[in-house]
Amino acid sequence: MKTPKVADLVGIINKIAPLALAEAWDNPGLQIGDPAAEVTRVMVALDPTPDVVDSAISSSSQLLVTHHPLIFKPIKSISAANPLGAIIQKAIKGGLSIITLHTNYDIADGGLNDALARKIGISDSLPLKITSTTELVKLVVFLPVTHLDQMRSALFPFLARQGNYRDCTFATDGTGTFTPLEGAEPFSGAVGHFSKVPEERLELLITAAEVSRAVKALLAAHPYEEPAFDLYPLLNKGTKLGLGRIGRLSESSTLAEYADRLRNVLSAPALRYVGDPNAVISKVALCSGSGASLLRDAARAGADLLVTGDIKYHEAREAEDCGLALIDAGHYPTEIIMVPEMAKRLGQAIVAAGYAGCAVEECRAETDPFRI
Repeated sequence: MKTPKVADLVGIINKIAPLALAEAWDNPGLQIGDPAAEVTRVMVALDPTPDVVDSAISSSSQLLVTHHPLIFKPIKSISAANPLGAIIQKAIKGGLSIITLHTNYDIADGGLNDALARKIGISDSLPLKITSTTELVKLVVFLPVTHLDQMRSALFPFLARQGNYRDCTFATDGTGTFTPLEGAEPFSGAVGHFSKVPEERLELLITAAEVSRAVKALLAAHPYEEPAFDLYPLLNKGTKLGLGRIGRLSESSTLAEYADRLRNVLSAPALRYVGDPNAVISKVALCSGSGASLLRDAARAGADLLVTGDIKYHEAREAEDCGLALIDAGHYPTEIIMVPEMAKRLGQAIVAAGYAGCAVEECRAETDPFRI
């Protein structure tokens, strides 16, 4: 067991919310810090505000993980005379690294929008606006029958999920042939002698992003000096990823009743809604934070309602024109749920990666900037 470095945690977070998923305008990833610095305490927060940075430093955290980026656009100077420069200087002086996961976490499978869907009672949710599809690769490996289960176990962590199924593999019997040459140390057979041995052909699907790690695990688990394996790029479509989610309520509700339920579930001091209070709601679209740009996507998908935040007047009028109900639950209430979600997932991932002595805690210093 060892203590993780900042770079190790960047890698773990990239598994949870791959940076490649982020929108082109976004700026997630390591924003401040030394990749080689060791981390024994991590704090998770929504925003890298001065109070949050103070809280992280005072708790002896070496890493702050936030949803909203501290640095969005290129900066020309770092001066304590402006708020951004002051925060950057404070973090550096306090030995605090900052990692951001923003639209990549919004889009990721199991990310913020999936968490919001669960929170507000939406089941069987799918992405509302597709932004990418995972690329699939078929991995085929040939090995002795005696090592089939061992190889499956080694490769299970890298398998692509197929719909509502995981751990999917296929194996067939066959015969392998080989002649070990001088200097070889064969698992079976003898140097200079032609051998025929019973083998298994194991097939499985992985995402292209997992190829290098899967091959490394394969080589470690395979008993042969020179394992035989193939990688086939596929035209099969992988998991569809995208912005927002759309799904159904387990039980239909009126707009007014559902709005009241959301206010309580999201601990929002108040919320606004657009539409007939008595309209029946069953199919719901959602987008954490600011999602009014998905208004027409929600209408085209047949949603009765779009739940999001930061809705403007003319967007409300547009929703009326589309016959779509809206609930503006606020930016903060729809996104602050990422703090406990990410703290839990990150803590579990750190343990699963074999690192010891690294605690993950939720920031308690944040409040919604709006008062009602």
